[in-house]
Amino acid sequence: MRTVSNGHRFAATPLASGGTSAQQWLAADRPPPLDLSPCTRLVVVGAHPDDETLGMGATIAQLVASRVAVEVVSVSDGGAAQPHAPAEKRTRLESLRRSELRSAAMVLGVAAPISLGLPDGRLGECEERIADLLTDILTGSAPGTWCAATWRGDGHPDHEAVGRAAVTACARNGVQLLEYPVWMWHWATPGDPDVPWDSAHTLPSDRRAMQRKQRAAHCFRSQFEPHGPDAVLPPVVLDRLMAVGELVFR
Repeated sequence: MRTVSNGHRFAATPLASGGTSAQQWLAADRPPPLDLSPCTRLVVVGAHPDDETLGMGATIAQLVASRVAVEVVSVSDGGAAQPHAPAEKRTRLESLRRSELRSAAMVLGVAAPISLGLPDGRLGECEERIADLLTDILTGSAPGTWCAATWRGDGHPDHEAVGRAAVTACARNGVQLLEYPVWMWHWATPGDPDVPWDSAHTLPSDRRAMQRKQRAAHCFRSQFEPHGPDAVLPPVVLDRLMAVGELVFR
């Protein structure tokens, strides 16, 4: 799968604009479902705390219910979510977001996540380090181990850096890679030529798994509350992600 950066697309679609609506996505043809039965262990990698839940939360919950081992890795602690905050507030935010991630993981049924603690907003500078750390996590993986990471074309530079690093780590270990979008749903459109639809697969989830995803997402109160101009992520972001379901590129 050949993918280039879509940072320019993301930058040109402000959050305040709302982006592509859930209705537009739901009216489009859906990619074929992905058979997850060969997966006996899944390592889910997010650039920031909440990526794993927003992009893969229902799939995580469903796999856990099926007794598949799932691990969550957060590359950064999310301290740059409020980029102009003073250093002291940023440190508090990092601690809060780690706590939120632990709470969300508990809701999804996953053990304590691994936090790599690399600098939020600057993961492109750490790409080789990320690849090495993910390589260590995946080294010695048994057959049936898969890794899901933020899509290398997602538009957010941190998401893309993590995706590229995961490509390298999985290739080193012979691990199947899945890439999940988060921001694609905001800036792209159905049939968008910047999206590799020929590699796309849906991840069907039952109602209970979707409910767990909703509950886990609400653990990230620092991102979705308070509502209004001070919210980091406007409500439309979560509403859209809950409506469109989950998708990966393989």
